[in-house]
Amino acid sequence: QVQLVESGGGLVQAGGSLRLSCLASGRTPRTYIATWFRQAPGEEREAVASITWDVGTTYSADSVKGRFTVSKDNSKNTVYLQMNSLKPEDTAVYYCAAGPLYGSPWYDSNRYDTWGQGTQVTVAS
Repeated sequence: QVQLVESGGGLVQAGGSLRLSCLASGRTPRTYIATWFRQAPGEEREAVASITWDVGTTYSADSVKGRFTVSKDNSKNTVYLQMNSLKPEDTAVYYCAAGPLYGSPWYDSNRYDTWGQGTQVTVAS
């Protein structure tokens, strides 16, 4: 069973940067995909960026392309989300999720069976 713990959230001015981390502990199978989701108050949960644990194939939402980068460090069992040029509309709770490597599209939250507790990101204008 995989456990996920996010860190790195906080308050930042518009245009600034943050790096989120997602530490995976427990039994971490090689064949899974890790995805960052976010949810703002009153909004639906949105998939942001994803990376496969095996070869590191990445996916990202159009809203963050060119600004956010997902990466991983296998030796540390950690997935990162580097967020640059942050905007107030990026304000949300960011969650890390893990699921099987093969399944429904990467942005489908139903694919994921393990979730972290979330970390708050607030971007001030």
